[in-house]
Amino acid sequence: MSGRDWPVIGPAERLALNRMGSFDWDLQSGTFELDRAGMAVFDLGPGEYDGRPESLSSRVPPEERLRLDAAVDQAIESGRSSYGAYFQVRRRNGIRQWTHARGRILRDTQGNPYRVVGIVRNASTELTEFTVISPLEAGRQRMTAMVQSTTEALSKAVTVDDVTAVLTGTSGLERFGADGLALALVDGSALKIIAMSGTSMEVLADLKLNRLDESLPLAEAVLTQQPRFVTSLSDLAGRFPKLAPYVRRLGLDAAAFLPLVAQARPIGGLALFYRGRTSSPAEDRALCLGLAGIVAQSLQRAILFDQEREFATSLQASMLPRHIPEFAGAEIAVRYHAAWSGREVGGDWYDVIALPRGRVGIVVGDVQGHDTHAAAIMGQLRIALRAYAAEGHDPSTVLARASRFLAELDTERFATCTYAQVDLESGGVRAVRAGHLGPLIRHTDGRVGWPNLRGGLPLGLATVFEDEEFPETRLDLVPGEALVLCTDGLVEEPGLDIAAGMDALADAVRTGPAEGGALADHLSDRLWQRWGTGDDVALLVLRRAPDPGTHRAPRIHQYVHQADPEGLAEARTALRHALEDWGLEALADDVELAAGELLVNVLLHTEGGAVLTLEVLPEPVRRVRLWVKDRSSVRPRRRSPGEAATSGRGLLMIDAVAARWGVEPRGEGKAVWCEFVPPDTGFGG
Repeated sequence: MSGRDWPVIGPAERLALNRMGSFDWDLQSGTFELDRAGMAVFDLGPGEYDGRPESLSSRVPPEERLRLDAAVDQAIESGRSSYGAYFQVRRRNGIRQWTHARGRILRDTQGNPYRVVGIVRNASTELTEFTVISPLEAGRQRMTAMVQSTTEALSKAVTVDDVTAVLTGTSGLERFGADGLALALVDGSALKIIAMSGTSMEVLADLKLNRLDESLPLAEAVLTQQPRFVTSLSDLAGRFPKLAPYVRRLGLDAAAFLPLVAQARPIGGLALFYRGRTSSPAEDRALCLGLAGIVAQSLQRAILFDQEREFATSLQASMLPRHIPEFAGAEIAVRYHAAWSGREVGGDWYDVIALPRGRVGIVVGDVQGHDTHAAAIMGQLRIALRAYAAEGHDPSTVLARASRFLAELDTERFATCTYAQVDLESGGVRAVRAGHLGPLIRHTDGRVGWPNLRGGLPLGLATVFEDEEFPETRLDLVPGEALVLCTDGLVEEPGLDIAAGMDALADAVRTGPAEGGALADHLSDRLWQRWGTGDDVALLVLRRAPDPGTHRAPRIHQYVHQADPEGLAEARTALRHALEDWGLEALADDVELAAGELLVNVLLHTEGGAVLTLEVLPEPVRRVRLWVKDRSSVRPRRRSPGEAATSGRGLLMIDAVAARWGVEPRGEGKAVWCEFVPPDTGFGG
């Protein structure tokens, strides 16, 4: 076509060529306001535009819109304050007009974009000596834009799901200039449709899985590795009777059935459907084949990634315990989250071990590295540590032997872990850690705390540096309290200090439910979504079963930490509330006084905290018993303080307010108890 054969430009068009308009784009509401001059640039008259960017599709061809959107998105994502882009507008008489837009991106104080303001103008004279683009050149530009936009979008696709999201998501059909799309993969001797897009494509739901034969046009294209272009689906129904019942319901006219071939092997097929198309030009066929090649390459990479991912996660899962044993007196929940990075799986692990004398061992750890070797080392180390624990060794010895085992594996990897033995009957916990995060405790009243666990070197390194000392810390877990162990993936976020992640974990535990399984789910939902999928995470929650007693004999428990200045006041408040709930508020003052004296004695004269228990004993006469247990074997003794003494009156005060009291040995410590009888009850028994 020569220049004199192009459409003639009338006076209105000539006037628009010199116009410049402005726009105001609200990114939050999605409105795109054009002034009168801007509407003239787009060849829009009064009433032809409703303020939505989508309404410009009648003037901006799909491939041009994709190019413009890409320029804007890149500017926004890169943090730039402005952008400029050339694109074509199709005027109402068919002429393609070069147009230029320049926008300024406005951002809030956090850098988030909320508004774009700018100008739009006719730029035809800047780019070509002609005022229009020839149909041939326009076709080439359209093909180039489609290929570029599809290649760019698929370059970020990692998994098969990512590829299908690109093809079926926003602008998916526009990239292909189609009205419907179906993507299928070869699955053995079958062809399985894994994604469809388009308003009427759901009618093909019955054909999602079919034998890979020549009964359907897409399967035929895959088998023969030859594309099929048709301009009449009705005519195609005679060749493929299996398709005939669906042709009329589709409401589409033309189609392209394209094989997806990678390394000379068909891996799937792509069907594109069109409405109102009566011809299949050579350039359109070339474009379809080019796009099919790009999709095939992306799918091949994605399939390989998914296979590697499945292999890696299967290996990792095989190294972890298949079943968690159940224990009377405790609820144990584990959760595992694998990072989404191909074969780069980590060596995070958890384990729950049944120990002699009604105890349970719990461990969470992490082998250095993110590959299948780390997962293999993790499996061997987990089994070794489990064996040492089951032999009945104390926690320090278990970690020392595990460190020696790792050092002898002839690997440069080291591992961190936290291991604890829990006596479910007494609530005693013996915990050690090797370069790992310590446990977090959720108390019965919802408070949380990080016990101070002195740690040793990571396993493996401890043996290399001849320092296999793993100091043991004694803790108490009262009924209803939970112990939370995790690997660092749950508290580390790229770019943030780990302290922020630990605070987030503590807050999530504090605000979460009390039950072990529900708490584990709560932490998974809140923190994995927040941190993303960059690292593996192992999470273990052990909650000691609550012990409320019975309706006739209720009971409460509370732990008072030595380093918690508010613990005394909170314990006394809890005692008063319990007595009020039980209808024994008349005893509250005496019980509070006795509890305060006993707790102060423990916190001042021992090296640990105290476990407080308050219970109602209904037989032989209804009375209240207060227990205060600690880890010291030194028994309290009554003294006769002088008038000026500031201490020594504790037992005298208990003598005065309690009906009776006593001391009992309890394993590694003692329990001091005292009983109180309601005023209207005579003491008996």
